[in-house]
Amino acid sequence: MKELIKPLKLRPGDKVATVSPCHGWAGDPDIHWKYKLGVKRLSELDLDVVAAPNSLKGSEYLARNPQARAEDIMWAFENKEVHAIIANVGGNDSIKIVPYIDSSCMYRNPKIFIGYSDVMNLHFLCYKSGLSSFYGDNLLNPIAEQFGWHEYSKKWFIKTLFDTSVIGTIEPSKDWTFQAPDYVNRNKKRDYYKNDGYELIQGKGKAYGHLIGGHTGIPELTETILALSADDFEDTILFVEDIPEFFTSEHVETFFNILGNNGILQKLKGIVIGKTNENRSFDDRACVIRNTLSGKHSCNIPVIYGLNFGHSSPMCVLPYGAAAEIDCDKLTFSILESGVV
Repeated sequence: MKELIKPLKLRPGDKVATVSPCHGWAGDPDIHWKYKLGVKRLSELDLDVVAAPNSLKGSEYLARNPQARAEDIMWAFENKEVHAIIANVGGNDSIKIVPYIDSSCMYRNPKIFIGYSDVMNLHFLCYKSGLSSFYGDNLLNPIAEQFGWHEYSKKWFIKTLFDTSVIGTIEPSKDWTFQAPDYVNRNKKRDYYKNDGYELIQGKGKAYGHLIGGHTGIPELTETILALSADDFEDTILFVEDIPEFFTSEHVETFFNILGNNGILQKLKGIVIGKTNENRSFDDRACVIRNTLSGKHSCNIPVIYGLNFGHSSPMCVLPYGAAAEIDCDKLTFSILESGVV
């Protein structure tokens, strides 16, 4: 894996730009209240939030104008007053903006860029540019959750982005929800349930590697400029998650088979899997993972399931390129360095 530049940490008073690289919901009239709630939550951290010029023009306009979304990304990186960039929400359309982005703006202006889901495509663009970015909170979720930014999510947002010390052990959250966020109903409260912690899928001892990953759409990037080679996964810990529709046993088997057939599994030091956004056992997919990795591809690396990141709530923040450790005996996951400088 290539060495990545770490961005400068956030400080009170810093300006944060919000962007809509994937979907324009933040500007839609029936959802904009949620955007304003997210801005209020960041303002409570003494951050000065500014919207990128095109980011609130609504779903219809931004769907038709991928170049406008791309202009916002470059504006945010090139704006010397902006110290961090946060995606408003994910989606499924960010691949369309990539051809319009001069990615050198990321390397020349290293700063915090954070988001999850379809924002992964922009993270890979940052990676290819040599910048470490952060798979974590979008503004509309979880920051703007109707009845409060979950303390676990808020804790790791602050620890990872404001603090230059080692991030440390990422303990499981005490509670979690599999219920999808509601972007329209202001009074919709998600129910949270006791979290049973992490599950060991396979492996023993400790594994060390640098973090890389996202959702299960990684193989779909093979024929694009975002495609990664097997060498990009050398000595890494892969983090992966997705929505239930793309995390069935069949999808999981296909995903890991592709990684194995492309020589990627053989490069990995370990795998951490985010909690799936559903209320059912992971046993079926755990069995598929063991059969695919250890059985078909003779890959016996440590794999743990149940980390709090991605589409379930709450979530931690994962810095691309940061050194991490899986301890199978203690069933822990730790990030061994800071995400910022």
